[in-house]
Amino acid sequence: MGSEAHVIVVGDPRLLGMARARIEELERRWSRFVPTSEVSFLNSHRGAPYRVSAETFRLVNRGVTGWWETSGRFDPTILGDLIREGYDRPFQAVTIDPASGISVLRRNARGIRIDAEAQTVELPTDAGFDPGGVGKGLAADMVVEGLLDAGAEGACVNLGGDLRVEGEGPEHGRWLISLDHPTASRPVALVALAAGGIATSTSLKRTWTVGRDRRHHLIDPETGRSLRSPAVSVTALARDAASAEIATKHVLLADPGCELAALEELGCDGVIVTDAGEMEATGGMARFLIDEATGGDSA
Repeated sequence: MGSEAHVIVVGDPRLLGMARARIEELERRWSRFVPTSEVSFLNSHRGAPYRVSAETFRLVNRGVTGWWETSGRFDPTILGDLIREGYDRPFQAVTIDPASGISVLRRNARGIRIDAEAQTVELPTDAGFDPGGVGKGLAADMVVEGLLDAGAEGACVNLGGDLRVEGEGPEHGRWLISLDHPTASRPVALVALAAGGIATSTSLKRTWTVGRDRRHHLIDPETGRSLRSPAVSVTALARDAASAEIATKHVLLADPGCELAALEELGCDGVIVTDAGEMEATGGMARFLIDEATGGDSA
């Protein structure tokens, strides 16, 4: 997942070690940059069913349901586009056209076959699976679930800005989270949650340059290129972190001026920041906002 992890446990501090081990385990299973991961194996054995762990089955299934929920705006099969845009760190399972040196993988989320009874996943021959942000969100969800099952009174897990909180929070039972602004030093807002997930996606981070062209990891499925949108950052609040992450992609790909409606379409609240530095929030955000002077944990 390649992100910093921040974990807060209310209760037995020894559970922090369990959380760390679980995050590292999911990294080994899901990273497309780890040649021995299950995701790498799936991508190198496209066209055949492969039995995966319960965790990886849940990951792929959530990616596919996210594709359906967003009518394709969130797409877990953008791996070929990422490679073509230059996000090409070593990955031995990617198919390259020897004549052009360009990945021949295409988007085809509809072609993924999953069998819940057999716990198998079969990728289409022409598409690769990229865990992307949904992997971070789902990992945060799963680690929190595990901590609560192990006896934690409350837990907060933040993986690279995808955050899940549940149970008893340290601030009078609540969790206080500051939402980072993509360019300014002041946060976008400070929110209080009893439970749920938060995710932020921005085109201003994880960037690189090819020639004079600045590119980033947010891919527009319509073009296969780095997204160009007046909304440069979206923060979504949802029932869990994976759903919040999927919602941010749905919003960034919405028609200009329809971003807030796209958030609400998925039952989420949130905040967008435009390329002009303007901030807009859904009407429901008011019930989460609190006075910044009280302080909080950064998401």
